[in-house]
Amino acid sequence: MNRSLRTVLVVGIAVSLAAVATYLVYHAIQNRPAREVEVAHAYAVVAAHPLTLGTRVAATDVKVVPWPKDSAVPGGFTAVEQVVDRGVIAPVAENEPLSGNNVASKEAGAGLPPTIPPGMRAISVKVNEVIGVAGFVVPGTRVDVMAIVRESNKSLARVVVSNVQVLAAGTRYDQEVAREGKALPGTSVVTLMVSPADAELIGLAATEGQLMLTLRNPLDTTVTPSSGTYAARLAGDEPPPKAASSGASARRAAPPPTPTPTPAPPPPPKRPVVIKAGVVGRGGQ
Repeated sequence: MNRSLRTVLVVGIAVSLAAVATYLVYHAIQNRPAREVEVAHAYAVVAAHPLTLGTRVAATDVKVVPWPKDSAVPGGFTAVEQVVDRGVIAPVAENEPLSGNNVASKEAGAGLPPTIPPGMRAISVKVNEVIGVAGFVVPGTRVDVMAIVRESNKSLARVVVSNVQVLAAGTRYDQEVAREGKALPGTSVVTLMVSPADAELIGLAATEGQLMLTLRNPLDTTVTPSSGTYAARLAGDEPPPKAASSGASARRAAPPPTPTPTPAPPPPPKRPVVIKAGVVGRGGQ
């Protein structure tokens, strides 16, 4: 077999194998099931950047993006005009859809009031770096409110309200400074969401003593039991709690009964006087 014949034979075999491989690949692609890609037939309004609690939504804060029609956001919006001038009642992340769960109605306005549920109240307490747990008390965290009351003879520390949600940290001016990108000064005010009865306790405790905040694990919803701690306990001089006395000890501790005076015996009956002629005497004589 000469050289040219061998070349033709090798080329023919290579072409044949290439044709078979091409056919097999084409056949496999043809038998592969078609993948349906969902096409967006609707739109949704999402946040153009993170929105903080109480922000009044402006047209520059949101944008409209295509959204799958079959996966529409419940209570969502489809136009920018529907969300402008609404207040943010829950923090919104960038590209998160806006809905009735994170923005209030237009009638409610903006700021903090729309975030307060019915039956609850917002109360602000003065804090510093120590009271505010070194700055870790931020909106969304939960705390216990402890009151320290100082009296002339004794001081008392007691948890007055437990498991309270923090609505805001800092004043409104501080939040506006933070949105402008400037350095935020130390937080001096913390706003808490409490019931009306708890608001009275916190107001009285702030007037009569000093408030402290203790940070909680958000998964811990157990009410903190507290009977109070007196200053004498620091020196170990706090008296032990009185044990309930039994009936026998109570009887022993009771004072003895007062004796009833014995009545005096009645006087003896008087004898009759008998008068005889020339004799005056008593009967029996």
